[in-house]
Amino acid sequence: MKTLRRLINGEVIRAVAFVTLGFLSLFFFFDFVEEVQSVGRHTATGYKLVHALSYVVLMIPSHLYELMPITVLIGTIFVMARLAQSSEYTILRTSGLDPWRALKALLALGFGFVLLTFAIGDYVSPMADRTAQLLKAKYTGRITVGQTGAWLKEKQSYGQFAVNVGELASDGGLRQIRIFEFNNRGFLASMTQGESATIQDDDAWTLFRVHRTEFITEGGTQIERSNLPSMRWPNRISAEMVSAALLKPERMSTIDLFQYIQHLQNNAQTAQRYEIEFWKKVFYPLSCLVMVVLALPFAYLHFRSGGIATYVFAGVMAGISFFLLNNVFGYIGNLQNWQPWLTAALPGLIYSLLSLTAFTWLVLRR
Repeated sequence: MKTLRRLINGEVIRAVAFVTLGFLSLFFFFDFVEEVQSVGRHTATGYKLVHALSYVVLMIPSHLYELMPITVLIGTIFVMARLAQSSEYTILRTSGLDPWRALKALLALGFGFVLLTFAIGDYVSPMADRTAQLLKAKYTGRITVGQTGAWLKEKQSYGQFAVNVGELASDGGLRQIRIFEFNNRGFLASMTQGESATIQDDDAWTLFRVHRTEFITEGGTQIERSNLPSMRWPNRISAEMVSAALLKPERMSTIDLFQYIQHLQNNAQTAQRYEIEFWKKVFYPLSCLVMVVLALPFAYLHFRSGGIATYVFAGVMAGISFFLLNNVFGYIGNLQNWQPWLTAALPGLIYSLLSLTAFTWLVLRR
């Protein structure tokens, strides 16, 4: 049995690696062509071909994370169909490989793909994507959201703050900071503007070139203005939270998303979009298990000469449909205010039902 598992695992891993390399090469080509156009537009700022190439390479982990369930499905279908076409799987069945043992072997392999997908999506991809965005911003412009930047809230014991961050600089610093402080009665207590800021490790920001306006009495009847070279502002808004507001939430790690959701809920802000992304981070790697189960029935089909291409194409379409369904349910769940965990789990549940139905009908009942 160990020899059979080693045979199947080796074939599947090689096929998945080959399919993954093919898809990544395709994405690399498209991204590089797009970045070559950016080189032409930003030549004056020093954006060169080597920077474009570095940016495209740093985007590879993000593409790899998105492609893993699809490539696992296509690679496993190809191996199962090829073994069936060459009658090798029939020999394996006569050697004692019953459907349950085959399913157990594929699930063990699928669990390895789950761990790999989780590691890429939770550690490698967020760091690489953030580095890529900051690298490009250094030469092509700032990172911002809309015309006014990102807004965040911070609630403290003596009041609450509305914070506006205009842009994220290429060195990770903040630009065009505005902080509006409100007391516990809801009156504006102060307004602070800083040209730039850095986030310290001790739960504080250091603002530079600060213009501060304090309203001493309620209603603003007495106003004090001051200009400071720098100012320390204690708060619990981390660099990851600012990045979440300015960058794509799907590029964040699971822990950072959870902390940002807690921050939004503690400050009475809607967190529906980020909760959906959090649960997608949890369920998306588990899709690799669904994909290997969906591929197993292909080993029990009868193939004519050259018919394997049709089934591999079916695997490609199934993988693409899963990717599209995963994105569509995310948007629909956000618009319709569905339960975040259910929104993220529905695509996997649908394909799990399909895979178990195919396994029962084509494997156990034949």
